[in-house]
Amino acid sequence: MDTLAQHNTNQSLEILLTERQGATAVLTLNRPSARNSLSLDLIAALHAAIEREGAAKDVAAIVIRGAPPAFCAGHDLREMTARRKDADRGRAFFEETMRSCAAAMQAIVACPKPVIAAVNGIATAAGCQLVASCDLAVAGESAQFATPGVNIGLFCSTPMVALSRNVPRKAAMEMLLLGEMVPAPKAQALGLVNRVVPDAQVFGAALEVAQKIAAKSPLTLAIGKKAFYQQIEMPLAGAYNHAANVMVENMLVRDAEEGIGAFLEKRKPEWTGS
Repeated sequence: MDTLAQHNTNQSLEILLTERQGATAVLTLNRPSARNSLSLDLIAALHAAIEREGAAKDVAAIVIRGAPPAFCAGHDLREMTARRKDADRGRAFFEETMRSCAAAMQAIVACPKPVIAAVNGIATAAGCQLVASCDLAVAGESAQFATPGVNIGLFCSTPMVALSRNVPRKAAMEMLLLGEMVPAPKAQALGLVNRVVPDAQVFGAALEVAQKIAAKSPLTLAIGKKAFYQQIEMPLAGAYNHAANVMVENMLVRDAEEGIGAFLEKRKPEWTGS
């Protein structure tokens, strides 16, 4: 039995599993019978874990994966449909779900640690949104992506926010209007994922990326990630002005002084995170 299967056997009641692989925090969506759909409880658990691991000094990167056979099939439609029996036909619950999910996705972007999606199986609707919200994504050859809400009368409006910030506009509109599955190689060509590897190598490949990231200055990574998402929403002149200010402040931190010194002296840098 592999590690994840053993983990699921021992902790089958936990909807989100957390473990450490060196300096990498691994978060596993653990609702396999529901294709890891995002119930309100799972959204809350994921949000809390991102904030907790993002603040942990011994964590350099975070990997998010799904318990087989899927990465994430989006929101839990059964949970949402059940709330139509409420007096308000579910309005309050729907608002709480959508706002909680949006907050969790924004927490991934705001997290000072790089977050990597390791995608096995399908990533649809809010699951596709989750992939798009991560900083990097590694997918298996058989992985598929879609924003299929249009097929059931529910346009993927919130997944659209992350998707449209990852892929070209016409590609995003095609996914949103047609709701068709996009295979991993096409998702890579569109820019939704970084790498496509054999299915059995997805987690290992994501960990390898995380380990390479762990060798960098954590302070530099935090500065750079924050600046990336800030400048990308700005007009060109404002983006350059902001980036220039960030570069100046970055040059003044000890890790930049150490890194440049190590490069010039042809030695390995010793990061202090200051």
